[in-house]
Amino acid sequence: MELREFFSEDAVKLELEGTTKDEVLKELISLLKLDEKAEGMLFKMLKRRENLGSTGIGRGIAIPHCRSLVVNRLRVAFGRKRTGLDFKAIDDKPVQFFFLIVAPPLEVSNQYLPVLGKIAQFSKEPDVPERLLSMPTPAEVTTRVRSHRVAPA
Repeated sequence: MELREFFSEDAVKLELEGTTKDEVLKELISLLKLDEKAEGMLFKMLKRRENLGSTGIGRGIAIPHCRSLVVNRLRVAFGRKRTGLDFKAIDDKPVQFFFLIVAPPLEVSNQYLPVLGKIAQFSKEPDVPERLLSMPTPAEVTTRVRSHRVAPA
């Protein structure tokens, strides 16, 4: 299975405007094009998850994620904030790249953890931060991320 099944160009924003963790989470959620009530519920779920421990995995990358009834299939969004943002990452450095992953509580294909793992694996490649920073269009971001395969669960 490939990430392209969950990741689309319209769910990419290369110039996030938020200046706080909450604002960036809301901006990422808005990329999923949910209704207002669903967005509010998803924000609460993501906040709960962040309170357990930051999803900032280091190297300028965060992968906020949760399961929620507001989606009927696994969804992924990507945002970039060139100046970085304090996201309480494990390396205490600002986060510039945000991969949002949301999956329904019961998912027949069970791809939530493999997708999360694949994005984390992709994020550890040595030149990923530089490449993500230099990508000029959402199309280039999705093409690069989409090319990574997800092993079946």
